[in-house]
Amino acid sequence: MIILAVVSIGIITSYFTIFRIPDSATLIVNTKKNDFHKNSLQCYENPTAAVIDVDSKIDVLVWNIFKQSKNNWQQQLQQYSKHSQLALLQEVSMTEAFKTYTQQSAWFSSHVDAFRVFGTSTGVLTLSTVSPTRACAHIEYEPWIQLPKSGIYAEFKLSDGRKLVVVNLHSVNFTYGVKEYELQLLALAGALKKHQGPIIFAGDLNAWSLERISTIEKQLNEIGLIEVKFEPDNRKEFINGMALDYVFYRQLTVLNAQTPVTNASDHNPLKVTFGL
Repeated sequence: MIILAVVSIGIITSYFTIFRIPDSATLIVNTKKNDFHKNSLQCYENPTAAVIDVDSKIDVLVWNIFKQSKNNWQQQLQQYSKHSQLALLQEVSMTEAFKTYTQQSAWFSSHVDAFRVFGTSTGVLTLSTVSPTRACAHIEYEPWIQLPKSGIYAEFKLSDGRKLVVVNLHSVNFTYGVKEYELQLLALAGALKKHQGPIIFAGDLNAWSLERISTIEKQLNEIGLIEVKFEPDNRKEFINGMALDYVFYRQLTVLNAQTPVTNASDHNPLKVTFGL
């Protein structure tokens, strides 16, 4: 019993040495002035932001970037996001290399400080060519390993006078049943119900079971979201053949949808061009 207790204490101590888990969701933004700072209110606001669409179109990249663990991540990210107004990334590790990339680019970045590994923040990150008028962080804890999965709710101005709401989500993965999975979706879908305009809802939804797919459809169909279809479909699949990454939309037109194949991550990116 004593040996078991010592081992248990050692495991717990090691866990909290490696991981730092926040008490609440925190948003880190880079305002294009090389100014990374936390927003203690969990939200960022800029009512004077410019419109995000170009010629009434919005190019969107959605990609789980696998913590930039592949050497060619930057080259591929630059290639896939070259003409994009939005890049919705999951599993971003805010290393010095990634910070340098965002500082040297023209992106405005919004990053959720979901948890830290040896002091390096990890979570979803939204890159945009202009500042959102509002962006808020959300986290939901994995019930087994207690590491949070994160999401960003952001609002952008459109040239036609409407407001676009964009959700970038990395869904809870390790669960028995869908209770926590549904809670995470409910938190973001509930905010979307208050919005009457166009929506883009995308990310790594870890939709590896029929029960999870049913949960997604129930929540998103209620607010009129439509799934983007890809042909050919090269999205990352679970062992049962079910896709993990999705893009949903409302009050927009899909002009082009692609899933190029890459070796820069364990997920292939999703590229969608929307028309207003």
